[in-house]
Amino acid sequence: ILKKVSKYNLTVRTLPTLGDIAKGRIKAEDLIFLEIDDLLGREKVMPNQDLMMKNIKNKTVLVTGAGGSIGSQICREVLKIKPKKLLILDSNEYSLYSILNNLDSLNHINHIEIIPLLASVQDGVKINKVLNTWKPQTIYHAAAYKHVPIVEHNLAEGVKNNVFGTLTIAKAALDKGVSDFVFISTDKAVRPTNVMGATKRLGEICLQALFDSKDVKKTTKFSMVRFGNVLDSSGSVIPKFKKQIDERKPLTLTHPEITRFFMTIKEASE
Repeated sequence: ILKKVSKYNLTVRTLPTLGDIAKGRIKAEDLIFLEIDDLLGREKVMPNQDLMMKNIKNKTVLVTGAGGSIGSQICREVLKIKPKKLLILDSNEYSLYSILNNLDSLNHINHIEIIPLLASVQDGVKINKVLNTWKPQTIYHAAAYKHVPIVEHNLAEGVKNNVFGTLTIAKAALDKGVSDFVFISTDKAVRPTNVMGATKRLGEICLQALFDSKDVKKTTKFSMVRFGNVLDSSGSVIPKFKKQIDERKPLTLTHPEITRFFMTIKEASE
């Protein structure tokens, strides 16, 4: 059926379950557009709730890059677990405004204090002030430049943000005795073939070096998580494909033999 209708300009929608159809529970508005997660092709992986709560519940949590697609989802996940305070930090004013509005709409029941902080992770003085003032116990460091072609054309900015920005906030976390610091890295750091991957690998090495340093008090637990392809995150291949399909243009592939392993934004954040 799909092959036959593919030549027409039609959108695809999905129906509720067969059980709902059998019970006559269908209305016209139940025909829903395909969600991006429907393309995953496997069951979602559920998180361990005890582990989720461990560094968040009743604690002050700071998320850098809070306005980005990953950072904003981390904020939503954190808010659900009821931290004492949620600090959201971003250098982009509009992104910060958008995520603040979104979190405020989710926060009407628990009324958790959300503090928006307009700052760059490269600004050591400001970062130290933030940590001194609010004393976060957990930091999720998602702030980064991550679009491969942009970083390829702006090497110095990529290094400043992804390497020195990471080093700045990690040093401040150690200095102020933050108990847990989680660095959001990328699978491109495994064997970097581009500047973006190389800067993220350097960021990882910075954290390893800080922790291995004999002069440093081991007050902070550093963790690094390498994300694979995250479905529908900004700069990922899916929005690009979607736009090309909408405009009836051919899909541009990195290589015809490439295999991509996807996770949802929610899974990645959890």
